[in-house]
Amino acid sequence: MEKLDSIIFYNIDKAIRAYRNYAQRQLKANGYSITIDQWLIIKAILENPGITQNEIGDLVFKDNASVTRIIDLMVKSEYIIRHTHPEDRRKTLLEVTESGKKIIKEVQALVESNRKTALEHVTGEELEVMNSALLKISENCLNTK
Repeated sequence: MEKLDSIIFYNIDKAIRAYRNYAQRQLKANGYSITIDQWLIIKAILENPGITQNEIGDLVFKDNASVTRIIDLMVKSEYIIRHTHPEDRRKTLLEVTESGKKIIKEVQALVESNRKTALEHVTGEELEVMNSALLKISENCLNTK
């Protein structure tokens, strides 16, 4: 029987979880109250003006209930504002506030430092191969009916 640590998908998940835990600890240790998920959602809104909550969920791999909960917290923290869509009252438009933009800018150096630490001793060639393989895995899974 195969061992867990010989299964590529187990190792991918383990690496992602280790990185997220490390990154979250670094944010907290440096005095930031923002979470990794909040950072991802703010980035998604900034990079995709007019994005819907469902689209955010797809982009950051979160279900709709989780995205709603995170957005509620960010509205309370005044990182984002909800506006009613002018043509469809069932939809909301999300806008990043100045304090939301500020926190993203402040955290950016730490995010880059976290990535550098995580990728220490990983060569550029290894990164290219890994990225290519991960994209192929995603494509294979998404294109299967």
